Parts: sequence; structure tokens; C-alpha cells
Amino acid sequence: MPMLLIKGSYHLVNSRADGDTIPFKPDKKEEWDLVPGPHKVEQNMSGKAKLRLEAIDTLETHYARNGNPEVHQPWLHGRGARDELTKWLGFTSVDRLPDETVTAATPTTCPGWILTRSAGRDKRCIALAGKGTPPGTSGTFINVDEALLRTTFNHHILKEGLAYPTYYTSLFPDLREELTAAVRQARAADKGLWKDDDTLDGATVTGIDSLRDDAVILPKLFRRLVDYLYLGDPDNADLTGFPAFLDQAADQFWIISAGHSTTGLDAIVEVIDSKVRMTHPPEDLVFVEN
Repeated sequence: MPMLLIKGSYHLVNSRADGDTIPFKPDKKEEWDLVPGPHKVEQNMSGKAKLRLEAIDTLETHYARNGNPEVHQPWLHGRGARDELTKWLGFTSVDRLPDETVTAATPTTCPGWILTRSAGRDKRCIALAGKGTPPGTSGTFINVDEALLRTTFNHHILKEGLAYPTYYTSLFPDLREELTAAVRQARAADKGLWKDDDTLDGATVTGIDSLRDDAVILPKLFRRLVDYLYLGDPDNADLTGFPAFLDQAADQFWIISAGHSTTGLDAIVEVIDSKVRMTHPPEDLVFVEN
């Protein structure tokens, strides 16, 4: 799979970096212009921009939409993924405010490189994150195979069981299968979040507090639940309208095991009274980026 290699450095101070989002600054900021796709990477004057790490989704440490209050998922695995990223990149200490804003880091920045093919609609660069010696010349496209993928943080965090796989159609099947192997290995060993995962077994949702404190579920499902609950009384969940809400959201995705595309998460989400569960594991889904 050809991807653009960009050499630069990771930055934490004044950000709210979590387990799958972190600022990155290329050594040559004009290399952002080489990122393919319809969306440009949003950057500041120095060239620093936010990364959204490809194919992974870690538990939310601060989610808000449409002016609603911020909500987080259970802290253990969300902060665990956040801390694993900073440690893996080479940061030895990080100071944060209660709202997760980083006030100091040692060292101030860490060198590294990324591999990318696009930016999302939110103008964050979608990337594989690497460290150490770059696997090629910065500003050029290189072939990314399974061996190179295994050197990235994206593969590492799935192997550690601290992130859910969340695939999009832009990722080639051979790389997706390599990541899925790491996911299944972590799940079989009950590593990280998998020992607490409620995505398939079902999470009891009685209100925002249950999502914040108890339910360990796929973050995409968590975000849809939060948005739905804030349409009514967020402290007293009435889930009878949730399937219709998912239908209206119209997420487009493929179910790999079924071999067909589907629109609407209501096709794979089951609601029985106050319990919500997905009927397919996350690695069986490939979402369409829109």
C-alpha cells in the first residue's frame, strides 16, 4: 500500500492529546501539501497539525458535540491508551490539567515520522505513527507492508489491547488483516480493555453516568449514544428511539463476513430494554469515509 512518508516531531504541550490523536510537526511544513485527497491538512503557522491515528479508536477522554457537555468513557483504558502513546513515542513525563490539557512534557518534543494517504473532513491528518529511523525519504511515497505496519504505534496499541479496531475503506485489506490478527491475539489473552469490553455482550445504559463510569464499548457506539441521550433527558435514558436515531445517522459500512455494504448502525446494534449491544465485532466492519 503506497503511503506518503513525512519526517518530523510529536508535540504535546497545550494539546489534549489522547490515545489516538496527537499534534505532529513536519521538518518541512510544505510536505503537508503532498498529502493526497480532497481535504487539506489544517496547520498553524509553524506547520504543526493534529493527527488522527489510522485504524484505531481509543476510549474517549473528552467528547462533546453540538454544544453539549463533555463526556468521557471509563478512565482506566482511555488514560491507559493515552499514556501508552506518550511513553511509546519517548516522552518520559507529562503534566496535565484536569481537563487533560498538557502543560509540560519531558522531553518537549519527540522525533518521529508518519505514513499517510489523506486528511479527514475535520482536516486532521489520518496517519500511521512511527518512531526511530524513517523507513525512507521524507516527502516521498513508499510501500507499506505488514512488516512496516508492525513497527507503528497503530499496530502496537491494538496488540496491547488498548484500542478498538476501526477500519475505513482507504486501508488496504492486507494491512487490515494484519491489524485484525493483533486484535484477536489481544482479545484471546484478555489484554487491556478486552477483559472489560461490553460491545458484544451488551452494556446497560441508564443515562450518561453509566456510559461515563461503567460501559466499555466501541467509541463510535459510545458517541452515537451520547448524541442520542442529549436529545432528551441524558440522566434517564429512554432507548426506544435509538435504533431510529442510528438509521438517521446513516453510517455507511461493509460487513466483511457478510460481504455486503450496509447503511445505518441500527443493522448491527440490538437494543433490549436498557441493554445495547453490537451483533458484529469491530474488526468485521469497514466504514466508508465521508
